[in-house]
Amino acid sequence: MNTDVLWPELEWAEEQVLRIQTKLHQWATDDPGRRFDDLFNLVYDPAVLVVAWARVRGNRGKRSAGVDGIRPDAIFSAEEGFLPWLREDLKARQFTPSPVRERMIPKPGTSKRRRLGIPTTRDRTVQAALKLVLEPIFEVDFKPCSYGFRPRRRAQDAIAEIHQFASRSYEWVLEGDIEACFDTIDHTALMDRVRHRVGDKRVLGLVKAFLRAGILSEDGHLRDTDTGTPQGGILSPLLANIALSVLDEHFTEKWRASGTSYERFKRRSKGLATYRIVRYADDFVVLVSGTRAHAEALRQEVSAVLLPMGLRLSEAKTRVCHIDDGFDFLGFRIQRKLKRGTDKRVVYTYPSKKALASVVGKVRALTARASHPGGCPGVRGT
Repeated sequence: MNTDVLWPELEWAEEQVLRIQTKLHQWATDDPGRRFDDLFNLVYDPAVLVVAWARVRGNRGKRSAGVDGIRPDAIFSAEEGFLPWLREDLKARQFTPSPVRERMIPKPGTSKRRRLGIPTTRDRTVQAALKLVLEPIFEVDFKPCSYGFRPRRRAQDAIAEIHQFASRSYEWVLEGDIEACFDTIDHTALMDRVRHRVGDKRVLGLVKAFLRAGILSEDGHLRDTDTGTPQGGILSPLLANIALSVLDEHFTEKWRASGTSYERFKRRSKGLATYRIVRYADDFVVLVSGTRAHAEALRQEVSAVLLPMGLRLSEAKTRVCHIDDGFDFLGFRIQRKLKRGTDKRVVYTYPSKKALASVVGKVRALTARASHPGGCPGVRGT
């Protein structure tokens, strides 16, 4: 192991990583067709690894171990052993991802459970390093209608955009639900999209290795991962956004092809529709300025766009509604109603019943735990 590497302090490392990301973002912006052929050395750059480790160590999952049983919060002085060994393995092309540890967790608001994949601490650190390097490149190509798992973008921003469209002429809504999105993304199609921007075969090989690392189920069986990207991996949200950008690009092109605002007005006067999409990870809505028939026709259109990525809409959960009937999205209820004391209809956004019930449930659980003798240290029961 090379012990000559000087591991920077976190503050300096973050400044260095920001400089690297700024350059990558600028190069990607200046040349939309550029494929980056020399990124692998950045993945094992000491500053990148220090920042990646800080992200892993500060993550909510720091108390959860992967298949190796090592928790991130159990590693101290990473620069003295953990990071140097990891860097050497990456440099020597000897790093191999381990299977993720499967954990079934309750699905909020239902009796169902969803699968969470917990990578090892080593794998999480490399995934975080990959994300630091790849994200500024792909951010250039992501469309403004995409909000989930992106820097400086929040669910509230997505709701504000929906409110803006719904307050105008976009009265019909297709609520899209993709079946098991993170489990079914086609690897070949996803990697083809990654290759649009990444030409470094070492980085491509590393991403592919993570996709195919396998899953160790709760009953101890090892399963291959021929599709999907484990929900729980640090890199997975970025990869999902790359895959789901096919939707953003499709509707952005439809909007561009509809012409100027005057041309869109003429379209609507002829009984044609215009469309806007707002997507947050695998949750999305398409707002339609047109008729219910236009919105219903989108089911087949969206299905055709998703199919090459190995994805499909849920027939049961994908539905069309009118803004006056309202719909739930990202924990908010969005509905047009009469403004009190007037005959004017206004679009309102407020927490959905499901979101409120979740908050009430958490408060009750905390209250019960605090009031139960021995349930919370330092708190006496009443």
